Amino acid sequence: MWSVSRVESVETDIGEARVTWYPGKKPWLVVALGHGAGGGIEARDLQALAGALPPLGVTVALVEQPWRVAGKKVAPAPKTLDVGWRAVWPVLEKPGLPVVAGGRSAGARVACRTAGELGACGVLALSFPLHPPGRPEKSRSEELLGAGVPTLVVQGGNDPFGKPAEFPEGEYGLVEVGGGDHGFAVPKRGPLTQEQALGVITDGVAEWVRMLREC
Repeated sequence: MWSVSRVESVETDIGEARVTWYPGKKPWLVVALGHGAGGGIEARDLQALAGALPPLGVTVALVEQPWRVAGKKVAPAPKTLDVGWRAVWPVLEKPGLPVVAGGRSAGARVACRTAGELGACGVLALSFPLHPPGRPEKSRSEELLGAGVPTLVVQGGNDPFGKPAEFPEGEYGLVEVGGGDHGFAVPKRGPLTQEQALGVITDGVAEWVRMLREC
């Protein structure tokens, strides 16, 4: 794991948020990642990216929403999550670098909903919850398609919140993690080992951020 620079507390109107910084080597970009509604920044994909991107010159900022910092087990409504994310954004911009808004699951939705207004240079949507499990008619595709900035979706092949084949056509990239569930866990007899699955994530994201640099 790349060394942690520091943990920064951020006061918001809904409580204290927290940013854990993983500094990039000669950084040129910040990738800010929020967590999901059922977990924190310890998620395997967030931790894998925090280790893989800094050597490429990408600073990773893992953002903990106030409800999580306060020790609550249930996330608040989407609008409240957006409030927390907006309040942290000025801190993410302090290094003076372009910022990619991202996150996993609920955090990916927040990033998509707010990217345009906050001036994000891209959106990284990990395990985007396209619909509730078993309810494909309750699509959230408008959030994804309305991000308005270069977007990459990284999705498990067996994600009950939306398999890659269910995603609509649009101007975004999609990386499939074969056999992965919503948390990118893979079956023991699946097409990929757990280590390989994380490699698909980090390699796919690394290639995408390099494209951002060329733009």
